[in-house]
Amino acid sequence: MRVVAGERKGMPLKAITGTTTRPTTDKVKESIFNMIGPFFEGGIALDLFAGSGGLGIEALSRGADRAIFVEKDGKAFGTLQENIKKCRYEDYVEAFRTDAVRAVKALLKRDIQIDYLFVDPPYHKKEYYDLVEVLVQGDKLTEYATIVCEHSTEIQLPANYGAFTCMRQETYGGTIVSIYRRQEGEGEAIV
Repeated sequence: MRVVAGERKGMPLKAITGTTTRPTTDKVKESIFNMIGPFFEGGIALDLFAGSGGLGIEALSRGADRAIFVEKDGKAFGTLQENIKKCRYEDYVEAFRTDAVRAVKALLKRDIQIDYLFVDPPYHKKEYYDLVEVLVQGDKLTEYATIVCEHSTEIQLPANYGAFTCMRQETYGGTIVSIYRRQEGEGEAIV
């Protein structure tokens, strides 16, 4: 694993050993950011099931101002902290070792707007995708926010989360990446 592009391009990232997490491969990560960016002019990223932090760190490397990482697993959280430090992003992040449901409840109480939301929970926990709707209904996403959900081919996500519509889906083996944005003009949603 490595940072694919931006100011930390090529920086190797430590992976988590074991089977408690499923890191996004460099190939899939590069495809995601080519679809949603590839580079950003500021903004806040929320990496909700961060694992080793690959998606949030990539967002920072590509120009996001700040990133919020949420990871419950202790081993994964330790690796996440090592990767943040290795990339010298300590001053640009908030990292929380907590359950995603608790983290979202805390975010709802904060004066914060998310520009890039990355949701990649354990695939067998379909209910975690409902947290996207909670953040949308709680008005925690900017008008031009992008939502990226990684999910199993066995899971069908909704066509919309509030005003955010699934604009694109790509399949990589047993993984689907669904990208949601507010629909603009004549663009058609992909379901």
